[in-house]
Amino acid sequence: MIPLRDSVRPQKYPFVNILFIVLNIAVFAYQLGLEQEQLLQLYHDFGVIPRRFLDLLGETVGRPLWLPVISSMFLHGGWLHLLGNMLYLWVFGDNVEDRFGHGGYILFYLFSGTAASLVHIAMNPLSDVPTIGASGAVAGVLGAYLVLFPRARVLTLVPIGIFLTTIRLPAMLFLFFWFLIQLINAGLLAGVATSAQAVAWWAHIGGFIAGLSAALLLLILRKIGSLGR
Repeated sequence: MIPLRDSVRPQKYPFVNILFIVLNIAVFAYQLGLEQEQLLQLYHDFGVIPRRFLDLLGETVGRPLWLPVISSMFLHGGWLHLLGNMLYLWVFGDNVEDRFGHGGYILFYLFSGTAASLVHIAMNPLSDVPTIGASGAVAGVLGAYLVLFPRARVLTLVPIGIFLTTIRLPAMLFLFFWFLIQLINAGLLAGVATSAQAVAWWAHIGGFIAGLSAALLLLILRKIGSLGR
């Protein structure tokens, strides 16, 4: 299923969400100009490598731990990887930014991406494979959207046999199905992982739960604030 647009229009212009999309595209354009060896070195230097991250925890000097966690969010492994993440961010991110505010959305996005990386590290502590992509942060956006806009609908492109059609699905159903796919591919519902290790399914799960939790906290704080007036 491919989301095309949602039924909720933001009240404020989502310039931070657009900035994130532009940054991701700009970094990918830079990647396209690199030789294969240079590209692999870029992934190694600025991607999240669980084993190296855990090794650095015991060091008092050297590169900061947070650098690859942040930089990895703006690297992608190919056109489909980039376009898929940016499409989801375009469809769902503007309204989440609207609720968190521009500054709050920056912190929320980085928090979700960081949480996604930490979950991936915890579940794959011995991995030497660099993890890259905005998927964890985007998953956080999806989790927050589920909490903040439960009655929204999503215009979705759906394959039926060899044909494609569009259906307006409830956002809760669309996002539940998306999360279910992540659980299956992570092996939680199938007993074993069913996909290549190149896809960080646990990062998607961690980002989604982080975003959902942040949105719930936002609603609780606003509720408390409204009661105190």
